[in-house]
Amino acid sequence: MNNDKIFLRERRHARVRKKVSGTEERPRLTVYKSLNHMYAQVINDVVGQTIASASTIDKEFRLSGELKGHKGNVNAAKKVGEMIARKSKEKGVGKVVFDKGGFKYHGRIKALADAAREAGLEF
Repeated sequence: MNNDKIFLRERRHARVRKKVSGTEERPRLTVYKSLNHMYAQVINDVVGQTIASASTIDKEFRLSGELKGHKGNVNAAKKVGEMIARKSKEKGVGKVVFDKGGFKYHGRIKALADAAREAGLEF
């Protein structure tokens, strides 16, 4: 059962990636979630370069001390969304294309996207 779920998510992600691509003007904000952590990257697909990244395993996230315990929840996703928006703005990126990675747009994915929007990213 679990392998079928992973396989179907990967198929959805591949289907979306055919259409969604990041450029220099509008890089791609991609999101990945595991049971314990959240990851976000801003990628320029033309040159294959990661512009900014943020996750719950970053040193900055751990040192902030705001969230103790489990890092795979909505509060952690909001924090990662704020971090990726701040790092992107520092690099001069204001507009992105959102790639939800084959996941449904609710829960942690929605929380990360909403926090990134509130912090100033446009998508």
